[in-house]
Amino acid sequence: MENAPRTDRSLAKLSPESAAQFPKFSVIVPAYNEAENIRDCASAILESTPLSVDNLEVLIVDDRSTDDTLAIAQTLQQHLNDPRLKILAGQPRPTNQYWAGKNWACAQAVQIATGDFLLFIDADVRLKSAAIETAIATAETEKIDLFTCMPALVCECFAEWLVQPIMFNHLAVCFDFTAVNDPTTDSAFAGGPFMLFRRSGYEKIGGHEAVAGEIVEDVELARRIKRAGLKLGLYSGSNLASVRMYRSWNALWEGWTKNLYLGANRSWGMMVYMAAIMLFLYPMPWFALAILLAKGDFAEILTITNYWSLD
Repeated sequence: MENAPRTDRSLAKLSPESAAQFPKFSVIVPAYNEAENIRDCASAILESTPLSVDNLEVLIVDDRSTDDTLAIAQTLQQHLNDPRLKILAGQPRPTNQYWAGKNWACAQAVQIATGDFLLFIDADVRLKSAAIETAIATAETEKIDLFTCMPALVCECFAEWLVQPIMFNHLAVCFDFTAVNDPTTDSAFAGGPFMLFRRSGYEKIGGHEAVAGEIVEDVELARRIKRAGLKLGLYSGSNLASVRMYRSWNALWEGWTKNLYLGANRSWGMMVYMAAIMLFLYPMPWFALAILLAKGDFAEILTITNYWSLD
C-alpha cells in the first residue's frame, strides 16, 4: 500500500475559465435491485461537484430490477429536478448473446452517454467532494486511459469486519500497485466500483460489449487496456470515494469466491494455493494460541509474543 499512488486534490480546483474548458463527463451507475443504495448514491454524485449540465451527466440504468430501484430513482429525479440526472429503464437482454453481470446495463448507458470521459461506479459507492474533478485532473496530467482506484472500505456488521479488511489486504498483495502501473508488465487490475475511462480508450478495446460474458469484467477490461498499449493507472482512492460492498455472510461468500476464482483465471490449483495462504496467515495463529492456552503453556506464549514484538 505504501507504493500506491495518491491523487492530489489541489489539482481539482476549478476557476470559471477552467470550468468552461472541463471535458464532458458521464457518470454511469448500473443498478440491479439497489433500492437500499440508489438514492444515496445518486445524491452523493450530484452533491460532490458544482459542474453544470454542460459538463456533467449522471446516467442511472435500472437493469430490470425486481424491487423498487427504478421507482425510487424516478421519484428522486422528480424531487431534485436536476437536469444532470437521467434515469434509464434498461431493456431486456439479447437472446442471441450471453451478457453477464452489469455489462448489459453499462453498454446501454454508453450508447446514450455524451461524455469524453466515462466513469462507471457501483450503486454502493459514495463519491466524496471534488472526486470527479480530482480523477479527471489526474487522468489528464498522467495521460491515463483507465484510471481506477480502491475506495475507502466501509464495514458495519461483524461479517464485514471479519472478512473485508482481509480480502482487501490480500488484493493489495496480489495486485501490487507498482506492477499494475508498470506498462512493461502483464499485471493488470481494476476496481469495479470506480473505473474512469477516456472514451477513446474505452472504444478502442471494445468496451463492455467486448467482455459481455465476463463476470469479473473489471479485471478483463484492465487487461485489454494494457494489451492495447494504453495506460492503466491504479490509485489509492480513499479521498475520492467510499464503498460498502457486501452486507451479509451469503453476499460475502458469493461475491468473493466468484471474484477470486475468476481473478485466478479459473484455476482451481491457484484457488487452493490462495486458500492455504489465507488459512496459515489469518486463523492458524489464533488456533495455535488457543491450543497453547488450553495446555497452560504460558512460557511458550511469552516466547512467541516476544518474538513478534522484536520482529
